Amino acid sequence: MKDVRAHAGFPIKPVYGPEDLAGVDAERDIGRPGEYPYTRGIHAHMYRERLWTMRQYVGFGTPKETNARFKYLMAHGQDALNVAFDLPTQLGLDSDDPRAEGEVGRVGMAVDTLADMEEAFAGIPLDRVSVSLTINGMAAPITAMYYAVAGQQGAAADRVVTTPQNDMLKEFVARGTWIYPVDPSLRLVADLIEFSAKHYPRSNPVSVCGYHIREAGCTTAQEMAYGLAIAAAYVELMLGRGMQVDEFAPRISFNFTAWGKIFEEVAKFRAGRRLYARMMRERFGAKNPKSWMFRSLIGGGGSAFVMQEPENNIVRGAYIALAAALSGAQTIALPTYDEAYTIPSARAQLIALRTMQICAEESGAADTVDPLAGSYYVEALTGEMERAIGDELARVERMGGIVEAIKSGAIQAEVARQAYLFEQKLVSGEIAKVAANCHVGDTAAEADREVALYAFDPAALAAQVARLEKIRRERDNAAVARALARLSDAARGHDNLMVPILEAVKAYATIGEINRAMKDVFGEHKEPVGF
Repeated sequence: MKDVRAHAGFPIKPVYGPEDLAGVDAERDIGRPGEYPYTRGIHAHMYRERLWTMRQYVGFGTPKETNARFKYLMAHGQDALNVAFDLPTQLGLDSDDPRAEGEVGRVGMAVDTLADMEEAFAGIPLDRVSVSLTINGMAAPITAMYYAVAGQQGAAADRVVTTPQNDMLKEFVARGTWIYPVDPSLRLVADLIEFSAKHYPRSNPVSVCGYHIREAGCTTAQEMAYGLAIAAAYVELMLGRGMQVDEFAPRISFNFTAWGKIFEEVAKFRAGRRLYARMMRERFGAKNPKSWMFRSLIGGGGSAFVMQEPENNIVRGAYIALAAALSGAQTIALPTYDEAYTIPSARAQLIALRTMQICAEESGAADTVDPLAGSYYVEALTGEMERAIGDELARVERMGGIVEAIKSGAIQAEVARQAYLFEQKLVSGEIAKVAANCHVGDTAAEADREVALYAFDPAALAAQVARLEKIRRERDNAAVARALARLSDAARGHDNLMVPILEAVKAYATIGEINRAMKDVFGEHKEPVGF
């Protein structure tokens, strides 16, 4: 008989029955939807009352091009936005910085000043559309720009719903778009959380991202464990500032992936909700039930897709959407079938949006809450996942906690090790990828297949640089200099940096200038080596 194991490592039995639920207390461990510990979902009626929001990760070229794609998708039924920024923007570099050469507008839209955000959201009412901002090291200035645009539109602060990613700890583990060392990076995370909690109560000022750590190679159990450990670190950070947990915890959100085995992914989220609820109530003493809720965007990881026979990725995307729906997502975002090899085309993004809409309207997945509850397999698997996640959390604690484990490089080394093991399983065929390592078709024909690639447009770069130069000429440069000086002074002290950042943004300081004002004080992060 074939040996089958979960991606988390534990074995999967061929048959499950009542004996596998012997230790499960239905009231304590499973409960009812919308009630502590939220195993079955954070809302009583889930999708019968309110469907998940649908977001496509969108951004390329100039803000004008990105604005057009936003409106295209919204015209076809997308009800929320998820914004991609190019690498120079993520790293705090202006578009005319020599280090930005070849990357401006390539994997997201270029943003240099407030003028770019004004153009990106022209005609999009920010008091009626929820917008995620996939930005981390530059989360504070980009979110300040977003708040400024919302203010220009006349949007009331309590109507603005945005989710800057703002999860720097996962950047040090998985993505690498860090700028400052760990401690000042955490200060900026906390400044944005504190400022938003006080002034923009519907903002979600941090989105804890197990997603990227999973994309980097960790297991399903590690993805959830590291995410929970990072969330706990941010809670402790805010408590250390003197905030009460219920002042900010209701607006913590999560971003996780669901590209693996459907039932394991479902179990991961059911176990994660349960663990998070208990952590927030029992460890941190949160009293508001909203502070116990694990609110999640679930997106398929692009690494789930392959270049061989890329149309098969449409089918993979449908299964990812189903897994996310069965997992209890509040938001679903799907990769596009062409994401394995290029920036998504408009056609590919429309297919991904239609996939989510078909899942919502035709599959029946939204008809009832947690339809897999009570399954011998799913409940037993949820328990196994909870134990595996708990084991990983205990390992993190033995390393000195998640912040110290990241500073030392121990977590990064473990993720790299798991990525290597996973790749070995792909190469050997132990983990199947249809048309890539099993059921492989005509390789010669596949090699000759033409695929549409996103073409970098030099004219777009020229237009962006010209726009930046115009802003520098026409703005009040004395006001910019004063704002940047105040930002540098504040960085040397302990005041919340969002106030001087917002002042600099409104003066049309560039992202590079704002970055330099802080980097001159904070220095740069150096990746730990030795593991």
